[in-house]
Amino acid sequence: MLTKRKKLNEVSKVQRHDADTGSPEVQIALLTRRIEELSVHLTKNNKDKHSRRGLLGLVADRRKHLKYLESSNKRAYGTLVKKLGLKK
Repeated sequence: MLTKRKKLNEVSKVQRHDADTGSPEVQIALLTRRIEELSVHLTKNNKDKHSRRGLLGLVADRRKHLKYLESSNKRAYGTLVKKLGLKK
């Protein structure tokens, strides 16, 4: 679960301006953090099928946001992918 402090840290890394909370970069960063935390949970609790389904939904949602960002702003997409370490 993302606490307020964790969320603010993630937002401050990728926000476009001081009041930015809804840009695609911020949404992708928050989804990535939630995916990482849920992945750690699932390594400890491998029979938790409900959380696994939620994880797949988060991954699909992040993929949609990434696809939108790539089509609208390739430069921002490239810097975000490097910053978050998503593609190898």
